[in-house]
Amino acid sequence: MALPGPVNRYLLLLAQDHLEFRLPEIKSLLSLFGGQFTSGQETYGKSPFWILSIPSEEIARNLMKRTVCAKSIFELWGHGKSPEELYSSLKKYPMEKMVPFLHSNSTYKIKIHTFNKTLTQEEKIKRMDALEFLPFEGKVNLKRPQHIFSILEDYGLDPNCIPENPNNIYFGRWIADGQRELIESYSVKRRHFIGNTSMDAGLSFIMANHGKVKENDIVFDPFVGTGGLLIASAHFGAYVYGTDIDYNTVHGLGKASRKNQKWRGPDENIRANLRQYGLEKYYLDVLVSDASKPSWRKGTYFDAIITDPPYGIRESTRRTGSQKEIPKGIEKCPESHVPVSLSYHLGDMFFDLLSFAAETLVLGGRLVYWLPVYTPEYTEEMVPWHPCLKLISNCEQKLSSHTSRRLITMEKVKKFENRDQYSHLLNDQTLPYQGHNSFREKYFSGVTKRIAKEEKSSQE
Repeated sequence: MALPGPVNRYLLLLAQDHLEFRLPEIKSLLSLFGGQFTSGQETYGKSPFWILSIPSEEIARNLMKRTVCAKSIFELWGHGKSPEELYSSLKKYPMEKMVPFLHSNSTYKIKIHTFNKTLTQEEKIKRMDALEFLPFEGKVNLKRPQHIFSILEDYGLDPNCIPENPNNIYFGRWIADGQRELIESYSVKRRHFIGNTSMDAGLSFIMANHGKVKENDIVFDPFVGTGGLLIASAHFGAYVYGTDIDYNTVHGLGKASRKNQKWRGPDENIRANLRQYGLEKYYLDVLVSDASKPSWRKGTYFDAIITDPPYGIRESTRRTGSQKEIPKGIEKCPESHVPVSLSYHLGDMFFDLLSFAAETLVLGGRLVYWLPVYTPEYTEEMVPWHPCLKLISNCEQKLSSHTSRRLITMEKVKKFENRDQYSHLLNDQTLPYQGHNSFREKYFSGVTKRIAKEEKSSQE
């Protein structure tokens, strides 16, 4: 059935990657700019076409200034399952909303966008000519038009079964494009300072958007590494700060991660990364510090905590400790006051991270972090929780056939009183599942099994 002429209806054209991350990103950004994503719109799922109700064009433009999951947004003038339904829908659209963009002093052009099918030039012209009933009075200008209109046709998601006719046809006025170019312009391949686990640029911006990072926020990363997540937050105007237990990484010393480069250069550090993108003014500092023993005074400091904790695969999970904490069977030096390096179980790491976020985030502030999981055992009950934090979204990214990592976004909804008040809840219920601690073993057991299987098949 054709869509009636709605007020403030927009068509969002989304990219077909990171599908699980799209809905939380759009929801977070609409919330940030004063809009709302209604529950009925979640049914669009994997489709690249979503119809949104947005209060104003300004909010739509602000959304596109931030999103890396969406390509473009259009003011929706008509929608149908067939050309006839589309034309009927367009004729019902209020004329007073069309006229400002079609008058004789304006210039325009019409574009055709198809998903999952390619049209010939003849077919495209035929579709444009069929719109002659619209009151276009301006002149066509293909190079620099004042207004751009688009016909968008959806031929479904199956490239092996493309229908003769589109499932949906849309017509709208182009409003703005998203920020897809950031994925390339901030590519890790050309970054000054990188490490073994530097975060992909696209995911970094998605994390900042999930965290609702905005101008003049203070954003913290307790496992900062080479600072990739700080860069994304700083791009959106936030002041950034971080800590890491690795002295060499924080100071840009030691062996380089790039191929054919043995040692890091004299100016390979996190500050230089922000300087590379003209963001140095947003850099507060990065300290060598142990995330398990934060040295902060009591208080709320951060608008967002965005981080990628180590999983123990390419980077070890370590914390500092005293001689008393050295496990039995290992020689101790009781007279030494030098901290020792101890194993930091993933379960303990997430327990500490959530407690720290509950204590230091402002009310409404968000924690965004990656949780590695062994897929065959995963259930939603395994996601750590805290009484002060509300789960906002939980998105999966596959790492292998048997492992994945989940991007967890939480929001502080309750004031933190004191650690003792929550100790019994945290100790008993926060991490009932301790399988995170053996993630490394399960990860490599799968790798070993796969190699053995490949060797066996090659021998046969």
